[in-house]
Order: sequence, then C-alpha cells, then structure tokens
Amino acid sequence: MEKHETTRVSKALVKGVPLDGKGNGVHHESPPLGNTKPRPAEAPVRGLLFLSALVSVMTTIGIVLVLATEAVSFFKTVSVFDFLTGTKWTPLFEPKSFGIMPLLAGTLLVALGASLVAIPIGLASAIYLSEYSSHRVRSWVKPVLEVLAGVPTVVYGYFALTFITPILRRVFPEMSIFNAASASIAMGIMILPMVSSLSEDAMRAVPRSLREAAYALGSTRYEVASRVVVPAAASGITASFILAVSRAIGETMIVAIAAGATPKLTLNPLESIQTMTAYIVQVSLGDAPYGTIEYKTIFAVGLLLFLMTLGMNILGQWVTRRYREVYR
Repeated sequence: MEKHETTRVSKALVKGVPLDGKGNGVHHESPPLGNTKPRPAEAPVRGLLFLSALVSVMTTIGIVLVLATEAVSFFKTVSVFDFLTGTKWTPLFEPKSFGIMPLLAGTLLVALGASLVAIPIGLASAIYLSEYSSHRVRSWVKPVLEVLAGVPTVVYGYFALTFITPILRRVFPEMSIFNAASASIAMGIMILPMVSSLSEDAMRAVPRSLREAAYALGSTRYEVASRVVVPAAASGITASFILAVSRAIGETMIVAIAAGATPKLTLNPLESIQTMTAYIVQVSLGDAPYGTIEYKTIFAVGLLLFLMTLGMNILGQWVTRRYREVYR
C-alpha cells in the first residue's frame, strides 16, 4: 500500500496536479481564456475602430470610382486599343493623338534607371548593416539612411536639376538640360532607404543558428552573407525591390522638375522625356478646360498608373507569401 500510495503521489506531482492534505489530486476547471461578455465601455472604442477602417475602405473605393467613371467617359471617344498602342501623345495640340506609349516609356525608363541606382547600393548597404557593422555603427548609419526618405521630393527635383545635371553634362555634352538620367539618379537616392531598410530587416530576421552552422562548416563571413543569409531572406529582399520600383513609378515632383515635358518614345536617358505623373501635373495646372477630352486624359492616365502600382504591390505581397521562410 505504501508503494502504491507513493507511486500515485509521484504521478500527480509529475503531472503538475496539486495535492490536498491527504495526498489526493485536486482538479480545478480551467478558467476561460478571455471574457467574451461585451463591456459597455468598449462599445465607443469598437465603433471608432470600425469607422477608421470604414473611412480607409471608402476612400479607396471613392478614388477608384472617380478614376473609372472619368476614364470610361474618355474611352467613349478614344478606343482603348489606340490608347494603349499609340506611339504619339499630343492631346493638347493639333492634330490630337492619344497614344500612351511615349508616357509609359518615359515612366519605365526613369523607374529602371532609379532601380539601377537604388537596388545595388541598397542591397550592399543592407548586407553591411546586417552582417559586418557593429551595433554602434548600425545605430548611427541606419537612421542617417532613413533621413533620406524624409527629404521632400521637390528638393530632390531641384537637386537633380541644379547639381546632378551639370555634372553629367560635363561627361555627356550632348545631354539635354531636362533629361531622364538625372531624374533617375535623384529618384534612386530617394528610394534607397526603402531598399536598404526593408532588406536589412529581412536579413536580421534570419536565425542566428543558420549563421553559426555555416561558420562551423568553415565558411567565411562573405560566404555566410552571400550564400546563407541573402538566399534565406530572398522573399523580403525581393519584396523591397518591388515596392521601391512601385514607389519610383508613382513619383511626381522629381520627374516634373528634372525630366522635362517632352512625350517622346525613346530609350535614351540623355534626352528629355515626360512621365505619366508629370503629364498629370501639367494638365492639372489649368491648361485644359474642365470636361473636355484633354481634361479627361488625366483620369485615363491616372487609372493606368493606379493599375500599374496596384499590380506591383500585389506582386510584392505574393512574392513575400510564396517564398517566405518560416523558422521555428
């Protein structure tokens, strides 16, 4: 009996069951995880949160409806096929042409140039901050990089026009005063913090155990960074690239100031071009009367720009979900 009693008490202690004075297990019902009964004081808070979410959703729906309504009115006069495939854009002059390809080419040219500046430098700085720098250096360098994101875009535009362009014209004398190259460089500097910060965060999320395992196998710091950390954080890094390019496509003031206002179907970054956002700014200044076909072009261009940036953001989210590594 004593052996049996000792075994029963031991099992109860192992299971974490409290004992009473006689050595018997005392079982208590588990309390509920949370109080599901609504409290009167929570009602205003819930209502405020619901209204905040509703305002965000309704604002987005309102923007889409305005763009779609005016764009449909525009496409009643101009066919969608001619709009998407036309190679001449002169809606403010005679004869009028509504081919979006020159504006689309200018937008993609500047975005590509900005990506060539921001992606290599941003990724390199992210690798340095994540794998090479000390905590003290990181605490100083990362905030300085993120300050670039707070500079007004109009400042970047004048910086490109008054500083970058004169330097480039010394190397390329045939370059126009307004050109895509200087706008691309300034825009690349602007989106650099987005690439660097998001990529560094993705790399810092890689478990330390992966790095230690690679070092245990004799890998150098460069091999760990390039063959372990970067591939493991590839989804976050790729998402940062896509979001940065999306930001570059939707940028306005830099291209409006530094890139020019010449809708030209060209791939030469030394020439003056016009982007979709710059054209919207031009027409919004009052050059086209309200309700005219020229005025409605800004909604058609805006709708296409909205669909492009929306597609880029959806692609970024898909890449993040599809290739995300989950470590336990």
